[in-house]
Amino acid sequence: MEIHIALGAHSYDIILQRGCLSQAGKLLQLERRVLLVTDDGVPQAYADAVAKQCLAPEIVTIPQGEASKSLASFERLLSHMLQSGFTRKDCVIAVGGGVVGDLAGFAAASFMRGIDFYNIPTTVLSQVDSSIGGKNAVNLNGVKNVVGAFYQPKRVLIDPDVLDTLPARQRVNGLAESVKMALTSDPALFEIFEAQDPDETLENIIYRSLLIKKGVVEQDERETGLRRVLNYGHTIGHGLESPAAGTGLYHGESVALGMLPFCSDDVRLRLLQVLKKLGLPTDADFDADAAMEAIIHDKKGVSNGVDVVFVPKIGSYTFRFLSFSAIQAAMETLKRRTS
Repeated sequence: MEIHIALGAHSYDIILQRGCLSQAGKLLQLERRVLLVTDDGVPQAYADAVAKQCLAPEIVTIPQGEASKSLASFERLLSHMLQSGFTRKDCVIAVGGGVVGDLAGFAAASFMRGIDFYNIPTTVLSQVDSSIGGKNAVNLNGVKNVVGAFYQPKRVLIDPDVLDTLPARQRVNGLAESVKMALTSDPALFEIFEAQDPDETLENIIYRSLLIKKGVVEQDERETGLRRVLNYGHTIGHGLESPAAGTGLYHGESVALGMLPFCSDDVRLRLLQVLKKLGLPTDADFDADAAMEAIIHDKKGVSNGVDVVFVPKIGSYTFRFLSFSAIQAAMETLKRRTS
């Protein structure tokens, strides 16, 4: 199926179709130089399958993990394109998860002031969320996504078949972002998580999640207002995800925890049951001071606090400004109790 993201001159289509990876040559414009960016945690067969459909492919493989979202990796991609003679008529394709997509998209946005970018997400998290919307960034000095650009892809190919090779923990990690969107915007999607097996309804979960994000991005492409709803759970989540916090949690796992303090008691009871059903954490051990340091330096913060999303009822939300001390108090409720 095809989902159109209507953003005027920046509009593009998402192709959600099993097997579309093998159709990349027909669905994308690949008769030119193509920089394929992937990581060593993604099956090499995926990038190779796309490369075979390109006129002049070059594959760059980065190390797996958040540490690759760095200025050093960004420079590596730009240098490769420069040394290989890429021009404004050439393109970049991300074949991987959110780290690969963010990094490759930022490189495409920056090289010669912008060349075409395609995204082929290979994780649940990137398929339901990070591959669309045009937010591309790298981390700096331990602060997540603080250097980047809004730059929309020309097309996104979402092939659910590639998820078959994902470890179970990575599949669940991505589902946390869908739970987030269900809580703020789609009660029926949340009921799917409550009543059905997500593995058996995964394609429908991906589709409904994409529709939610499409609606938000079309109204607020550059996050000046409404798009902040997509940050539900991310304020505390980014703090817990910071390496200095010491949780060892993935992004979605951190977001799952970050949602718990910012909803009504009734919502929290239902959310806890879904998190436990999926195998997502409901508490954690962490260095609260280090997590707060990351939150204070987060791009959404101001001098004395931060706007957070609060869910009073499933399918609705409000924005609330909270002081940093209130954020820290909320975060402390997530600490694992040993006694």
